[in-house]
Amino acid sequence: MKTMLQHGLVLVLSLAGSQALAQDQTQESGWMVRARAVHIDPADRSTPLAGTGGSDRIHVSNKTIPEIDISYFFTPQLAAELILTYPQKHDVMLDGARIGSLRHLPPTLSAQYHFAPQAALNPYLGVGVNYTRISHVKLLNGAADLEKNSWGLALQAGVDIRLDARWSLNVDVKKLNLRSDLLLGGAHASTVKVDPVLFGVGVGYRF
Repeated sequence: MKTMLQHGLVLVLSLAGSQALAQDQTQESGWMVRARAVHIDPADRSTPLAGTGGSDRIHVSNKTIPEIDISYFFTPQLAAELILTYPQKHDVMLDGARIGSLRHLPPTLSAQYHFAPQAALNPYLGVGVNYTRISHVKLLNGAADLEKNSWGLALQAGVDIRLDARWSLNVDVKKLNLRSDLLLGGAHASTVKVDPVLFGVGVGYRF
């Protein structure tokens, strides 16, 4: 009986030590940083300009940008992700003719669920909030302007492809709710629904 108790105590201590080590490893590897190339594809929808003419006459140019995101894993499945970049310049067109440009900064915070954190292919879904700050608006030689910020929903789907314990490849798609009012002479003239889809590919490193 004494021998059985000794063996049992050793087993319990061994399991406890393994669990503590796993927890330490989880804590040490809770952070992930990814670098992506992201292509922004706006929906290009808008209401009639000053209530006249057709819809969807205002377009914002496509663009491929660099992006950094920082993720923290609360559990192997649950994570929060913050995407960051620097202000990006886009051309604005009306009926196909360039009428000016703008810059936007779109930080997005999402909660993610990772379906297979230990597998070579780890798909995930995310939902969050996007805040876009619009600046340096130059439209119609100053005759037109845009509201300077937009809050909206962000939806996300992606997959991490494990290369080793630290490195992975990443493919990611986001849909952002991004809208702004176009002003002519200070009066509302149209609602521009940029609502872009973001296609990203990149690499990740788990700390």
